[in-house]
Amino acid sequence: MPEKLEKEKHQGRYMAGLDGLRALAVLAVMAYHLHFKWAPGGLLGVGVFFVLSGYLITDILASQWERDGKLNLRDFWMRRVRRLLPAMLFLVLVVVLWVLFVPGSQPSSLAGDVWASVLYINNWWLVFHHVSYFESFGPPSPLGHLWSLAVEEQFYLLWPFLVALCVKFVPSRAWRTALVLLGAVASAVAMALLYEPGVDPSRVYYGTDTRAFALLIGAALAWVWPSAKLQESLAKKARVSLDLAGGAGLLVILLMVWLTNQYQTFLYRGGFVLLSVATAMVVAMLAHPASRLANVLGAQPLRWLGVRSYGMYLWHYPIIVLTSPAVDTGGLDVWRSLLQVALTIGIAALSYEFVEKPIRYRTASYNKIVVAACTVVALGVSGGAMALPAPQIPTHAVPVTVTPEPSATTSSASPTCHGVTAMGDSVMLDAEPFLKEFLPGIVVDAQVGRQMVQLPDVVERLKSEGKLGSCVMIQTGTNGPFTQDQLVALLDSLGPDRQIVLVNTRVPRPWESVVNSTLQEVAASYPHTTLVDWYGNSAGKDSYFYPDGVHLNPEGAQVYASLLSVEVTTDKER
Repeated sequence: MPEKLEKEKHQGRYMAGLDGLRALAVLAVMAYHLHFKWAPGGLLGVGVFFVLSGYLITDILASQWERDGKLNLRDFWMRRVRRLLPAMLFLVLVVVLWVLFVPGSQPSSLAGDVWASVLYINNWWLVFHHVSYFESFGPPSPLGHLWSLAVEEQFYLLWPFLVALCVKFVPSRAWRTALVLLGAVASAVAMALLYEPGVDPSRVYYGTDTRAFALLIGAALAWVWPSAKLQESLAKKARVSLDLAGGAGLLVILLMVWLTNQYQTFLYRGGFVLLSVATAMVVAMLAHPASRLANVLGAQPLRWLGVRSYGMYLWHYPIIVLTSPAVDTGGLDVWRSLLQVALTIGIAALSYEFVEKPIRYRTASYNKIVVAACTVVALGVSGGAMALPAPQIPTHAVPVTVTPEPSATTSSASPTCHGVTAMGDSVMLDAEPFLKEFLPGIVVDAQVGRQMVQLPDVVERLKSEGKLGSCVMIQTGTNGPFTQDQLVALLDSLGPDRQIVLVNTRVPRPWESVVNSTLQEVAASYPHTTLVDWYGNSAGKDSYFYPDGVHLNPEGAQVYASLLSVEVTTDKER
């Protein structure tokens, strides 16, 4: 068994429960990327992996130091290379070949993504090129998920040096733990300070500095809970306490996967730390040989998936991206999702048997061959990526000259407006020519990329220019979510006498349901407010959209404008 080989080589102990935890984490991430509504916090599975990695890597290094009195960094890094690099390069090669030969499957950023992935700087590439994990349009990059591997690899590169300094100059485990936790606090504080509610959180989500606390919390656990010193004999009361603590941590993780989403301020100002602490509690329980709950999570099905979790993480996202239609207004396709999951597990199993395992368990004399082969593949992949052309993806509909006929008439319940003002982002911009046709004299203030945080300034400017009518249409949410407080503050700034028309969104991104639920809740409780259900009215209407599945072509723009226009009556229509 591979696990036995690993045990013999490093004098460690195979902890089956940790593979079970890996399985749960990767399944949560897959559920998130499949847009399953019961797992809006599935992205937290990455945070679980970070804590687990921090624990295991530090446990290996600390054990090696105590056993040998030194750190064999070459051996450490070569094991990381054999474990991680071949499977990732194989994935990148397949993705590049796919987009080269399958029409319509290529994102414009792929060449840069390939280089950044191979060099393990994907997360900072995305930060510095302002590529949002949450808010990008057009075909998403099938390599976008490799940002998390970059964070881990950067940790693997730097952390052994810091461990060497720590064990040399800080002999006390307690002080080492304190220093590591101090670093974790600094990282968590950086995340809290850099995060701005209602603004795209990608900078703090991607950053190694703002995600390091999860790895460091795992590392701190390794100093106080070394796996080699945990004994199977444990008093019954202590065993029960261990399982209860671990079970409580697991419950916290599951509840956060179910109840949170990536746009909540709570996550960035303590939530991710809570997840990391809960995960550390679970890891401590699973690492202990006396735990009974560890036997449950170490059951064969979960253990089998956990052993292949690296391949599942590598393959699930490109499979989902490359086998899903760009425009899909029909809702969740259960059969397609099941096939994507089955394909992910199948390819991960093949990767494990024929790519990962044969290379990972070679002797040290095989290292030069491995490095040479990986270098050749990396150069070939990168060279192929450089040859890829960059397709043009429309960012919003170009206004066209047409003479549309309204699809509905003004209802008697519509307010009489002394001027109509519409403000929004690129979707409102798409509908502008039709709104002006249906509602002569309307003032449309729309801008590509606009978000909720910018609208208060727009309102003040329109007031000062005398362009804010008694009826105001507000469309936002295409480019990211916002809080209820932000929306209520915007509505309050309009004053109590204006009629307000809100419109929800259809955008194939994770924040869609967050935006729509916020709009629904506020509209139901706020006076003089109507909610237009664009999401419902566009269901099953792929023909309304351009290839990015967000922006409206003339057909969709006309329907959109018609839905908004029937909500108001202007003075000229009386």
